[in-house]
Amino acid sequence: MLWEEFNKSDAVENIIRILKEYKKRITIMEVCGTHTMAIAKFGIKSILPKNIRLISGPGCPVCVTPVEIIDEIIKLSKIKDVIITTYGDMIKVPGSNSDESLERRKAEGADIRVVYSPMDALEIAKKNSDKEIVFIGIGFETTAPNSAVAVETAINEEIKNFSLFSIHKRVEPVLRHIINMDNFEVNGFLCPGNVAVIIGEEGFEFLVKEYKIPSVICGFEAGDIIYSIYRLSEMIKNNTPFLENEYIRAVKKKGNEKAKAAIDNYFEFCDDLWRGIGFIKNSGYKLKNEYSDFDATKKFSIELKTCDYTGLCRCGDVIKGKIEPFECEFFSRICTPENPLGPCMVSSEGACASEYKYSRMR
Repeated sequence: MLWEEFNKSDAVENIIRILKEYKKRITIMEVCGTHTMAIAKFGIKSILPKNIRLISGPGCPVCVTPVEIIDEIIKLSKIKDVIITTYGDMIKVPGSNSDESLERRKAEGADIRVVYSPMDALEIAKKNSDKEIVFIGIGFETTAPNSAVAVETAINEEIKNFSLFSIHKRVEPVLRHIINMDNFEVNGFLCPGNVAVIIGEEGFEFLVKEYKIPSVICGFEAGDIIYSIYRLSEMIKNNTPFLENEYIRAVKKKGNEKAKAAIDNYFEFCDDLWRGIGFIKNSGYKLKNEYSDFDATKKFSIELKTCDYTGLCRCGDVIKGKIEPFECEFFSRICTPENPLGPCMVSSEGACASEYKYSRMR
């Protein structure tokens, strides 16, 4: 389906009219944090009928990073001659000590630099041969290939003062985990188009083949999202679960073979801890042993924890779809972008951040 057609207001209005004829209560989970932000930005919830409920899922990589990892990154920033390089979203996330974050460490004089890609971190490494440069590799299958290429480049160019702290995660294991949780009440999934660009339609087929849950691979324009919700509602209403690809302008059946090969060449699966969700088997990516010279966890003897500590933060309940951000007792009162309790309030893809920003504008 061409998104241009469904970006037209009259087409959208027609879909909303059809959706309002539904009587059944429907719960749809948008897996991706970018979808969460787009839904809030375009005010999509406000034009849907009340019986169609959209809830956020575990697709914001910053939001699912456990506080124990944040603590370890903050520890790294305290080591002499270490430069931390990271995407901007990680800067404001507090550690278990709410007075500590990378932003505050930077204000205290630590060398922490925001980069747009791991290749930027490699350039910093080339210009600072007397320092150790650690790149915080965060994200799902979407960003893991870039980290793999950075390691490959470091090997080929013998850049030995560069290492990767891989906190990359896999989308399939966490979806399986959520589906198998008690009181799972999701009727359909809006699947992340950006992840599907890499893993292809095939990467989400298990949702229908094994669990019979209607699922749509969705782009990020308002028309993409509204049409995908319409398709999900039709499948749910008629009890005809399929996996549909409504992002055909970017997603292929088998995804990006070159990117998948890059991941396979440098990473292997590992059991991983998710904030508010717990330990999930084979849900993370770690560098293979033969690349341990570029693995920050080994270079700096980082011991990864297996127990999740969340404190007051209820990000875990938000990303499992248990509560809406505004249902958290701390939302916009104690927890704000200036004083966050957790990552959902400061990530650019965070459900709490989107609710805080856009609900206050409406």
